[in-house]
Amino acid sequence: MSRVVVVGAGMAGLRAAEQLRASGWSDEILVLGQEPHAPYNRPPLSKEALSGMGAEDPQTWADKLAFRQRPSVADVEWRLGTEVVGADLGARRVTCADGTEVGYDGLVIASGIRSRRLSIDGPAGGRFTLRTLADAVALQPALRPGARVVVVGGGFIGCEVAATATAMGCRVTVVEPLSGCLQRGLGDLVGGLVQSYLSGYGIRMLTGRTVRDLHPVPGRPDRVGSVVLDDDTVLPADVVVEAVGSTPNVEWLADNGLDLTDGVLCDERLRAVGRSDVVAVGDVARFVNPRFDEVARRVEHWCIPTDTARFAAGSLVRALHDLPDDRPRFAPMSSFWSDQLELRIQSFGAPGLADEVTVVDGSPDPCALTDGLIAHYRRGGRLVGVVLVNVPANRHREQRELVSASCPG
Repeated sequence: MSRVVVVGAGMAGLRAAEQLRASGWSDEILVLGQEPHAPYNRPPLSKEALSGMGAEDPQTWADKLAFRQRPSVADVEWRLGTEVVGADLGARRVTCADGTEVGYDGLVIASGIRSRRLSIDGPAGGRFTLRTLADAVALQPALRPGARVVVVGGGFIGCEVAATATAMGCRVTVVEPLSGCLQRGLGDLVGGLVQSYLSGYGIRMLTGRTVRDLHPVPGRPDRVGSVVLDDDTVLPADVVVEAVGSTPNVEWLADNGLDLTDGVLCDERLRAVGRSDVVAVGDVARFVNPRFDEVARRVEHWCIPTDTARFAAGSLVRALHDLPDDRPRFAPMSSFWSDQLELRIQSFGAPGLADEVTVVDGSPDPCALTDGLIAHYRRGGRLVGVVLVNVPANRHREQRELVSASCPG
């Protein structure tokens, strides 16, 4: 019997298994996952789970956040708590940390990303990231009322953690090296509005600043006590959250001739370039989206695991069955959302590519942001993305279709 091995047991791995079955793969599927938990939903980790974890054990929360699995994958074998450390694509096998070798006929790379850390020496105690359930379990007890929290990084994860910690009674400072928070995702205009809104809730925003050093608590060299910035500002800190980006988990694929510059470079069928028997899914995959341009990028949006899995599974099954593939190129319509205090931010398309941003509905006033705002993002005059803040769901489709019409797949 033939076997497809899926490396990664997150949302991307689960969706890959489901879509392999939907694409007609009836033989064995084996999913190898480093975490001990079944696939679970990550977005709540910076919001509901972080604020409501309480004293419940990690498995209880893993059960609450777990994705419901379709009957079609009831026969899939899951080996959780199993780290893959190497691969020989020529021999079609992967190697696990315990030395076990697993052969395959087809391989799905769904190994995802991990949190990047500050490249600064210093005490380890009191420093956190937020990517996994284990991260949330470690961070939650530290967010006690009155705690001095320094969030390094003003992107979506950083701002969501800052908002949640503020609602929990912490005193929060965000340190962002760019001139404003959320610039990469929302641009200067809308990002600035959200930053001003968060500042209105008491979150201190220090932009254009970087961390130079981490000092320990006096008498406790193992625990962080303050953060020193590049302008000599000293921020007392009980908690430091490092939200400074991510790193693709691709080291296990080294020495196989793949382009691993930033994730796994894929062709128009989401096959790892040069390998018809290997596909990549989720935020580890780097691919061209012809809706926008011909530049290959990774996309870390919640919809991407499902979109990539659906297409990549079809590619792999066709290749393993030696069938033609005449489908159009993969061209997803990306979307993301973020909840920050009373704001619900929703986006369609690729606003990060824009060179012009216009507010088309609502007021460009942070005090009015909760009343709703729609911004259009254009590149060379073409609409490439929209961002909606506190806009009713019944208006989302019309805005998504505007982008789709401007950027057809």
